Amino acid sequence: MTDRHAPSTTLRAVVELPPDFRAGDVLAFHRRDPQQVAERVTADTLRKGLAWAGQPAGLTIRFHPRRAEAELHVDGVAAAGDRDTLQQMICRMLGLTQPVEAFERLYRAHPQLGALIARHPGLRVPLAATPFEALTWAVTGQQISVGAAVSLRRRLILAAGLAHSGGLACHPDAARIARLSETQLREAGFSRSKAQTLLTLGAQVAGEALPLDAWAAALPVDTVREALLRIRGIGPWTIDYTLLRGYGWLDGSLHGDVAVRRGLQALLAAPDRISDLEAKRWLAGFSPWRALIAAHLWALQARAAA
Repeated sequence: MTDRHAPSTTLRAVVELPPDFRAGDVLAFHRRDPQQVAERVTADTLRKGLAWAGQPAGLTIRFHPRRAEAELHVDGVAAAGDRDTLQQMICRMLGLTQPVEAFERLYRAHPQLGALIARHPGLRVPLAATPFEALTWAVTGQQISVGAAVSLRRRLILAAGLAHSGGLACHPDAARIARLSETQLREAGFSRSKAQTLLTLGAQVAGEALPLDAWAAALPVDTVREALLRIRGIGPWTIDYTLLRGYGWLDGSLHGDVAVRRGLQALLAAPDRISDLEAKRWLAGFSPWRALIAAHLWALQARAAA
């Protein structure tokens, strides 16, 4: 039970949206878990539980035709500057820092990419609330299906035990992950190697050996890549996915992603499956937009499955 006399803070932010903004993509990204333990999505609203400076918080984003209104209810006291931090987080989460207009101008007439752009005009990549959440998801989802990864993520959130007074469980921050034991993670369904990787990441991010949030201000891609590659259990796909979903970096080569290769096969009308190497070579010609193209290929697959 929450102490109704405990301090709480409400922060608000409003961001303007471009005319072609695709709110449905953001809502679909956060609708992955059908049990809605940490996110609840309606036709025009996202509610999400998260850790804010170690405190449980409930984020609400309401979408209107040309703006998004955000409220963050913190079970605790916010610090000076937190409103600006919230504003920046919302812009990143909605993909508003991604220069997709330049990509569309450049490739609108391309024989293959033009068709993708016509199907998904204005497509941006929705981001996780924090780079650590994106990295945690990337590790969780290694070499398993999306459905299995969603279930594992849910069990991780529940094992961490952080809940907001509004009723949502909160995705844990690095410090809370670091306080879990390998046994707790194993009981939540993680393999030994993934459990050890998550514990290492939690400790290094909490101790600022991996300054994930600081890197968001001016993303040093090579530094991020080198630092993460030193951690056992993290490889190129995990890093590129984290750079995309955590920072909005649009040039990761996600050629190892099965859905990307399947979408590329459909796009090129190839009779045989596309190999990792073939996908890598094809995407290489479109740097610095490779990860954005991967997102278009994901959307193509989702549309085909609908």
